[in-house]
Amino acid sequence: MEPYLVPKTDGASEFVEKRSRFIGHVFFVTTEAEARAKIAQVKAKYHDARHNCWCYILRDEAIERYSDDGEPQGTAGQPMLEVFRREKMTNVCCVSTRYFGGILLGAGGLLRAYTRSAKDTLDAAGIATVSRWLETAVTIPYALFERVKLEVEAHGGLLGDCDYTDTVTVYATFPQEQVALYAARMTELSGGQCEALELDEAWRAR
Repeated sequence: MEPYLVPKTDGASEFVEKRSRFIGHVFFVTTEAEARAKIAQVKAKYHDARHNCWCYILRDEAIERYSDDGEPQGTAGQPMLEVFRREKMTNVCCVSTRYFGGILLGAGGLLRAYTRSAKDTLDAAGIATVSRWLETAVTIPYALFERVKLEVEAHGGLLGDCDYTDTVTVYATFPQEQVALYAARMTELSGGQCEALELDEAWRAR
């Protein structure tokens, strides 16, 4: 499986275009049920708005959906979806709420406004890369413990629990590309006496 892009966190944005107020929300979701729940949540919050347009893209379910929610066809949900397609995003749900300000924006104006709403909200959320990480374990003498913790940090790893007996077993998780470098450093630091073993894998965002 290749690395993929998702929202780093939930994001929100707001701007006014010719007295119409646009409020955008972006969420990280993994299922269609989650996406529908987020859309319902925003609709409930802004129940008095003229439009709550939305889109979502789901990786595992291979689904893309959108809604113009009463705006002219092709002026809201689809241009919002295109923002995330261009960025190669997945597991993302976006809702853009519009409070009508009394001035018609026209099809071109609506398309630009909803595109901006999606882009501004994605910028607020940020983009994270989900990639393969590997858990490792290395058993070392206590004299090397502090140095190994520094090496975990230097290789972008996350220190896990440690087992303390007459030696220390250090558990740490790394991006896949860092594991061989870390393992080589463990062998070097211990004079060939200690080996970092691969235990398990996980897909993590960063």
